[in-house]
Amino acid sequence: MTRAPYHSSSHPAQTMTAPPAEESPAVRHRRIRSYVVRPGRMGPGQARALAELGPRFVLPFRAESVDFAAAFGRQAPLVLEIGFGMGDATARIAAARPETDFLGIEVHPPGVGALLKRIGELGLENVRIVQHDAVEVLEHMLAPASLAGVHVFFPDPWHKSRHHKRRLVQPPFVRLLASRLAAGATLHCATDWEPYAVQMLEVLSAETALRNTAEGFAERPALRPLTKFESRGLGLGHGVRDLVFEKR
Repeated sequence: MTRAPYHSSSHPAQTMTAPPAEESPAVRHRRIRSYVVRPGRMGPGQARALAELGPRFVLPFRAESVDFAAAFGRQAPLVLEIGFGMGDATARIAAARPETDFLGIEVHPPGVGALLKRIGELGLENVRIVQHDAVEVLEHMLAPASLAGVHVFFPDPWHKSRHHKRRLVQPPFVRLLASRLAAGATLHCATDWEPYAVQMLEVLSAETALRNTAEGFAERPALRPLTKFESRGLGLGHGVRDLVFEKR
């Protein structure tokens, strides 16, 4: 299966000089983005959903902390999903967990339109979307220890060795994620690319603020639905590996 990547590079390869001392690790990581916004066709249903539901469910990026209780109209646990693709899994999880609020981040307009369409079809009230870079959303819009969970499902593996620096799951980014998780909250990642799964396990295990809930990889939690993408991959013999870490 091919999906649009979530995080990548907007700059050509270049010789890097040492960053200023005051620059945070997350800022340095953001110089090489792990997504590329590629043009994509938006169907009429997605376009209509974007026009009709976007004003209500899509939150504008702000370089300041957001009151999500006000944004959702209630006080509830908040789970962040980074790079939701076409939003099918997001919608299914939100429908199964109406007591939880879900904030989805995606940079690709067709995916935003597709999730909005599902929100309308299912009558979901517990989903909001930010169409922006995840690092900046985490740094500015989300307060420390404010999340009940984070989902990172099937991020672009950037297969070639020279592109590994573009992978989303890197130590500075994981450190930033951990800072936004409340105590006991979970970070759930999944990938069908074994080398990336191994790297994820190494990076997550090295973050002292997190602990692995399994011995190595985890069994697929029931809350993560089996998507068409994943089913197709399994049919081709691609194994899927889940990693579930908890904030200490």
